Amino acid sequence: MAKIQSLEELFMHELKDTYDAEHQLLDALPKMAEAAKSSELKSAFNSHLKQTKTHITRLEQIFEIAGKKPSRIPCEGMKGVIKEGDGMMKEDMPADVMDAALIGAAQRVEHYEIAAYGTLRTYAYVLGYEPVAPLLQQTLDEEEQTDKMLTQIANRINSEAVRSR
Repeated sequence: MAKIQSLEELFMHELKDTYDAEHQLLDALPKMAEAAKSSELKSAFNSHLKQTKTHITRLEQIFEIAGKKPSRIPCEGMKGVIKEGDGMMKEDMPADVMDAALIGAAQRVEHYEIAAYGTLRTYAYVLGYEPVAPLLQQTLDEEEQTDKMLTQIANRINSEAVRSR
């Protein structure tokens, strides 16, 4: 692994890591949608899949603005969060409890992404990447909105899961 010598290099490293994380989500979200029993939750996962494709396109724009070719480095953090979610989907549990577990896994993903995009946005401002920072902020806003939507769905599903005891 190359030694990171500057904030610019750290920014590019984190950009590649986040680009990989979004690609990992392209594989994970359809599995989560399939495992979900609630039509509202399935719809949320499918909607976020479309949004994830937009995020990938936006990251590719950022690479281009920075004069770099889009590339990925393995995002071990996202890999771990997705692995936990995969393990949960293999458990035997009532449908509403499974939906609650899926929401928890999805919110872990969102929080990871919120941290990544917030960091990238801050680096972009500090480094003077004026056209890049608003693009990262836009994605950050969308990730935060997805997290809030999942919380709203969780409030309903968790109440149903309590009643299934």
